[in-house]
Amino acid sequence: MTRTLTIRRPDDWHLHLRDGAMLRAVLPHSAAHFARAIIMPNLVPPVVTGAEAAAYRDRILAALPEGADFTPLMTLYLTEDTDARDVAAAHASGLVTAVKLYPAGATTNSASGVRDMDRVRPVLERMAEIGLPLCVHGEVTDPEVDIFDRESAFIDRVLDPLRARVPGLRVVMEHITTSRAVDYVRSAGSGLAATITTHHLVINRNHILAGGIRPHYYCLPVAKREEHRLALRAAATSGDAHFFLGTDSAPHTDPAKLQPCGCAGCFTALNTLPILAHVFEDEGALERLESFASLNGPAFYGLAPNAPRITLERAAPDIPAGIDTDDGPVTVFDPGFPLRWRVAPESSSC
Repeated sequence: MTRTLTIRRPDDWHLHLRDGAMLRAVLPHSAAHFARAIIMPNLVPPVVTGAEAAAYRDRILAALPEGADFTPLMTLYLTEDTDARDVAAAHASGLVTAVKLYPAGATTNSASGVRDMDRVRPVLERMAEIGLPLCVHGEVTDPEVDIFDRESAFIDRVLDPLRARVPGLRVVMEHITTSRAVDYVRSAGSGLAATITTHHLVINRNHILAGGIRPHYYCLPVAKREEHRLALRAAATSGDAHFFLGTDSAPHTDPAKLQPCGCAGCFTALNTLPILAHVFEDEGALERLESFASLNGPAFYGLAPNAPRITLERAAPDIPAGIDTDDGPVTVFDPGFPLRWRVAPESSSC
């Protein structure tokens, strides 16, 4: 039986840090285990320009614990008024690693997102020219489309036509949740990749709804049927370079989650690596965890993998049920089973 597992320090290719008090409370937990993270720009107001991204990066760096080894990889929020020249300049300066497409109304703080894809085509064409990836929240927002079908509809209505119209554009389909998305990404060649979250490897829609509503499992895209969860596990543990970790760790205070119209998001920053080790071991694929968490993402983004290592050891982790912030308490995602791996204390960067 494997007792320890040492891998290159992982990256998180989809992370919500929020701002202000929440940023200061949650950032240390990601910085403890991850070397880099793609930072989501859906603040209020959103991070639209290079100047706004630089200011947000400065706030993140100022909130890091002393001695933490963590690099925020900044993104811009794509709107129908985004300036292609500003995007190109932010990328050329090394500030911006990707641009994020939110269909308007698709998820938290997405009201400023895109409604007409033709309006942003000049920006996307410029991104294709300079090799700047587009990260997409892959759901349509048509109220006539069932919420469980919105990812598949996005592939057909938006993503496939977009990739045909702008063939050089590199795209990351974020937090995929269906076997359809797995199959589409696998068949798409080198210009398309997908992130998979920690929680979508663990829960299906029954966990949210069966026996009573469990708001802390509610996320967007919403978890689907068991067959889709199994497809995600197969993709994540396969070693296929199309797939890599994006936790979509999304903190909300408990009062924001536990209300008649509760916020979507699972906060997984504290326990992602123990959960992943558990899942990969159950799938007989511990030797592929490094590819999923540490190698495939940098390869797609054209970055070197991290040189430092992190060690997981077979021991029950000491993970709190929640954390306190100056904005209010935040519940940590509960996988629903006892974890048998932890990050070795000496591997933490802070």
